[in-house]
Amino acid sequence: MDDDACLAALRARDARFDGVFFVGVTTTGVYCRPICPARTPGADRCRFFASAALAERAGFRACLRCRPELAPGRHRRVPVDAVPALAAAAARLIDAGFLGDRSVADLADRLGVSDRHLRRALASELGVSPVELAQTRRLALAKQLLHDTDLGLAEIAFAAGFASVRRFNAAFRARFGRAPSALRRDAATARAADAGDAVTLRLDARPPLDAAALLAFLAARAVPGVERVDAAGYHRGVVVDGAAGWLVARPAPGKAAALELRLAASLVPRLPAVLARARALFDLDADPDAIGRHLARDPRLAAAVRARPGLRVPGAFDGWEVAVRAILGQQISVAAATTLAGRLVERLGGTIPAAPPGLDRTMPSPAALLAAGEAAVAAIGLPAARARTLLALADAVSRGAIDLAPGAEPARTHAALTAIAGIGPWTASYVAMRALAWPDAFLAGDLIVRRALGGTAAAAERASAPWRPWRAYAVLHLWTGAPP
Repeated sequence: MDDDACLAALRARDARFDGVFFVGVTTTGVYCRPICPARTPGADRCRFFASAALAERAGFRACLRCRPELAPGRHRRVPVDAVPALAAAAARLIDAGFLGDRSVADLADRLGVSDRHLRRALASELGVSPVELAQTRRLALAKQLLHDTDLGLAEIAFAAGFASVRRFNAAFRARFGRAPSALRRDAATARAADAGDAVTLRLDARPPLDAAALLAFLAARAVPGVERVDAAGYHRGVVVDGAAGWLVARPAPGKAAALELRLAASLVPRLPAVLARARALFDLDADPDAIGRHLARDPRLAAAVRARPGLRVPGAFDGWEVAVRAILGQQISVAAATTLAGRLVERLGGTIPAAPPGLDRTMPSPAALLAAGEAAVAAIGLPAARARTLLALADAVSRGAIDLAPGAEPARTHAALTAIAGIGPWTASYVAMRALAWPDAFLAGDLIVRRALGGTAAAAERASAPWRPWRAYAVLHLWTGAPP
């Protein structure tokens, strides 16, 4: 976008551009989101930046009114070329706290590239180094925690990924021009206190957000003992990198496109990873306006897009959990698959002592399934062949041959999944759509999709070409509009 287009979006306070760019105001030294309620500055006082990290590199401080740390991310865009795709994958991992206790070389190794190439890619696409991007995300999370919670300053420093309170104080003062304690005093009057065992944060998204459709989808597929959806929202037990607890997500009161996330204080040490997983689960970094505009060009989808403009693709808090659930659901109803998943969790799953009853179980890990063996897995009511499929998946995941994390390379993962006996294209594509958060995943062999697009998988594949690169959203529209 050029400066004129950014200025027009800023003057309109157009929420569709929230997180797409930021504006620095030269007279105040502050940078804002394009939806900031403050008086719009004159064009001669505006500088536009593609990321918060670039604005901060230029010397601007984050606005205390619009709070840039809450702006939705851009990971759900679909980079076609290798360098943008690499930069997007690196940014996703950095947002999840990968560089908290690991090096840039470790990040490059995780992405299968050299350290030098990773630095070049991020400099080319985002204009900053991996360390600068990580520092921006740490400070943004710390600022949000100062605004929204009553955590102590030391807890906030470590939760945001700083190695010491001294470094946190120095970085915060350098970036925001004041001590963290001063911001805490400024925010205290507007912050509601949480119980000592919980923290509440807001997760913003680009409007519109069809939270009801998200919750309905997750409710139908909730794994008993692991997750639950009711009038109070989405609940689940959580184990992330050794930290255990629970979380509840619901539409944020008074906000049309945001979720309120309440989580156990025991999860605070792994907060970046928990927040990244929650954003992936609820697809909060999507751009529904751009997706809807693209899909609505096709008359077959135009009415559905108008009816549900904020439809999201439900992702995964745990990719392994979704993959297991997908295999359990092959050739049976959603309700029957839920029953099988509940049995598997009850008999072979782990426990979470820190979670409430009914949310205190975990899907058995790959190692646990392998240790249990085929007979124990089949005993939940599975055919022996499907039990062997689950064990083969567990073996591949435990060896690192299959990556089920958001941002994993979809073609490679799809090929590795379909190489396992008992996993076909539908299951592999479903895993890519939800676990990998791949927005162009397309389930050509799905019954509802085939009925809508010509009757055969080949015909559906051809007919879906104009929907690329947003075919996963098209599938959700077809599913949502279909009879039960």
